[in-house]
Amino acid sequence: MKKRKLEMLLEKVQGFERPDVTKEQYVTPAVIASELLYFAYMDGNLDGSVVDLGCGTGVLAIGASLLGTQKIIGIDSDINALKVARKNAEILDAHVDWVCCDVRDVHGHFDTVIMNPPFGAQEKGNDRPFLDKALEIGYVVYSIHNAGSKDFIQKYIKGRGTLTDVVAMKFPIRHTYKFHKKEIALIDVELYKIVVNEEKG
Repeated sequence: MKKRKLEMLLEKVQGFERPDVTKEQYVTPAVIASELLYFAYMDGNLDGSVVDLGCGTGVLAIGASLLGTQKIIGIDSDINALKVARKNAEILDAHVDWVCCDVRDVHGHFDTVIMNPPFGAQEKGNDRPFLDKALEIGYVVYSIHNAGSKDFIQKYIKGRGTLTDVVAMKFPIRHTYKFHKKEIALIDVELYKIVVNEEKG
């Protein structure tokens, strides 16, 4: 499947019915999701087991399924978001296992972690539990963060993983909360590929 076709399919994914600002619940736009997924796909990192941490309404997990991932799990602490994710998967005939739990409670090992964690706009450090868990359970991680986070990420993962790729992107955020002033705001973000250093076993 070509990236443009994937993006068009992911445009059909419905977002949060009642987004929670404290959890920084924003829809990951199809253009961003397809960029991350196609990067992982071309690297051969969607062939094995994949987990989407903080999957929200499922766009990354569903996209991985559409690209042929046989074992994909979407994890989120918001049961209502997962209900929407399940409906989205049915509409697109995607096969994903959905699990409702806090990211800190995730166990197991996965070939690849994909995620668009909170940026820490509401509470600084909200992305750290996601990074910690991704480095604990994954071999390769694809994650989206605010532009300019590279130095922090490199220091934070030192000894645990190696940042191998950085891709700059424009993240369109639609008017979601009352404090938003624009219908669509373009936020500078970066997609990071991290290869985990330590052995799992």
